[in-house]
Amino acid sequence: MVVDFHVHCFPDALAPRALAVLSDHAQLKELGLPCTDGTQAGTEAHIASQGVDYAVVCNIATNGRQQHNVNSFAISIAKTSKTLCSLGSLHPGGEDKYGELLRLREAGIRGIKIHPDYIGADITDPAYDEIFELCSELGFFVLTHAGLDPVSPGHMHASPEMIATVAKRYPDLKIIAAHMGGFLCSAEVIEHLLGRDIWFDTSVSSQRPDEYENLVYILKNHSPDRLLFASDTPWAYAADELRFIYSAGLGDELTEKILCKNALGLLKD
Repeated sequence: MVVDFHVHCFPDALAPRALAVLSDHAQLKELGLPCTDGTQAGTEAHIASQGVDYAVVCNIATNGRQQHNVNSFAISIAKTSKTLCSLGSLHPGGEDKYGELLRLREAGIRGIKIHPDYIGADITDPAYDEIFELCSELGFFVLTHAGLDPVSPGHMHASPEMIATVAKRYPDLKIIAAHMGGFLCSAEVIEHLLGRDIWFDTSVSSQRPDEYENLVYILKNHSPDRLLFASDTPWAYAADELRFIYSAGLGDELTEKILCKNALGLLKD
């Protein structure tokens, strides 16, 4: 079984515009991306074609006004899809965060996604304190973008060192750092996060050939129970990401943990 812990889709009416805005980068077009039409149905069909059995939709509230509607979409996915589950999202400027988490929990949703680059505040900023405190209290995990992002190429809002600081402040918080702990900064991940009680998702690793040795080193030296297979569909092909995992020579037991066991355990907690 393969569980992809990091995919994106959007409400049907918003999907064309969302993809047009988010894919306005020459590098993505060179790679043949995005690889879906951005809709729930399109994503379900695509992941099946890539050898993925089940996927986690990472919804993101980029401003406080979106928070309730983003979570309503997450809940609708949880209710209607047999092959997708979803994460909610909180924004520092959103209202009634406690109520939103209760609403998500009632729908069976166990985690949220945040993207500090789109929020425009470093992950160590006190603006996130309420979010991290509530998630710690209610047992929600937090999946955060980590490392560089094209939306803010001059500044990392969630560097590996910053994520380590958050983990120290909130020892009961379950943190998942996307992109193997930090996109395009694997050396910093090894320095600041390797071996800590933090989950890494493996998304977009296939697009980082210059860091291949470091990424494999992370897979072989981080806690085997804290690694989650992921693609970041529609910004990567899951089949390419699976080939990266299989190329690393991890052995059957660790590979199975990465591809499904760790994800299923986290989603059921």
